[in-house]
Amino acid sequence: MYQVKKGGEVVKAFIFPGQGCQKQGMGKDLYEKFPVARDLFDRADDFLGWKITDVMFRGSEEELMQTKNTQPSVFLYEVALALSQQDVTPDVVAGHSLGEFAALVVAGVVSFEDGLNLVLNRALIGQKACEKYPTGMGAIIGLSDEYVARRIKEIWNESGEPIYFANYNGPGQVVITGSKKGVRMACKAFKTEGAKKAVPLAIAGSFHSPYMNEAQEELGAIIQKTAFKEAKIPVYQCVDALAHTDSEELKKNLIIHITHPVLWTSMVQNMAQDGVNSYLEVGTDDTLQKIVKRMEPNSEVGSLLHIPTYDGIITDYSIINNNK
Repeated sequence: MYQVKKGGEVVKAFIFPGQGCQKQGMGKDLYEKFPVARDLFDRADDFLGWKITDVMFRGSEEELMQTKNTQPSVFLYEVALALSQQDVTPDVVAGHSLGEFAALVVAGVVSFEDGLNLVLNRALIGQKACEKYPTGMGAIIGLSDEYVARRIKEIWNESGEPIYFANYNGPGQVVITGSKKGVRMACKAFKTEGAKKAVPLAIAGSFHSPYMNEAQEELGAIIQKTAFKEAKIPVYQCVDALAHTDSEELKKNLIIHITHPVLWTSMVQNMAQDGVNSYLEVGTDDTLQKIVKRMEPNSEVGSLLHIPTYDGIITDYSIINNNK
C-alpha cells in the first residue's frame, strides 16, 4: 500500500484523462512557451517520421480524429504539459485508460519514445480489432453499478448479445460495451428504467472487453519487449485501482487492462484512502475534475495552468474548486 505523507501535508496526484479530450490546436501554446514541451514535440515528430505537430496545431477535426493521430496527440499533449512543470510535481499519478501511458512516462517507468511507440501501436492494433467485430459502447448515468451489472447480464442471457462493463467512471456513471446490437438494446432498456442518460457512444469498438483478446496478444507482445523501470512515484493502475511501483507488476497490469474495465471509481477512492488530497488534471478540459470533485468534495481539485508574467512565461498551477 502507498505510504502517505504525515502531518497534514498536501499529497498531489496528477490525473491524466483518456481519449476524448483531444481538441484542435492542442499543444501549440505549450510548444511556443516551454522549452521542455518544444523538445518533446520535436522528438515526437522525429520518432514518428511525420509531423504530428501539424495535425495537433493546425489540423482539422477530421484529421485529429484519425486513429493514428488521436491517441498519440493526447499522449503527447499530456506528457508535455506534465513535464513542463517546474513549480509543482506529483506525489502519485493515475491515468484513465489511454492516460495511463502518460502517467507511466511521468513516473519514469518508460521513456518518452517507448511510451509514444506503445500508444501508436495501441491505436493501430485496437483499430484492427474494432473493424473485425460489429461492436460499440454506451454511457449509462443515474443507475447503480449493481443494477446495471444485473440488467446487462439479463439482457445478454435473453438476447445472446454480449455486453460488458468498460469503464466505472464514478458512482452511478458507467460505460458499457459489447456487440453493437446488445449495447443498443441495453441503452433502450435503461432509458425506460430510470437512467438519467443511456446513449450509445460514437465509438465503433469494444475497448476494455474480451473483444480485445487478439489486440491484447499483439500489443502485449510489444509491451513485454519494452523496457520498464521501477516507478519513481506510485502509479495507480486502471486494472486493479491500486498503487504500484514494481516494473514487472506495472507491465503485467498494463497488458491485462487491454481486456479489462477501467476502475476509475475505485482508483479515486483508493487515492483518497491513501492520503491524496489534491488532484490536478493534466489535460485539455475538466472531465476528470468533475468526477473527482463529486466524489471528494473536501479535496483540492484543479488543472495545470500556464501563468504569464512580466518577465516572460513561468509554469504554475491553480486550484479550481469546481462544484458543478
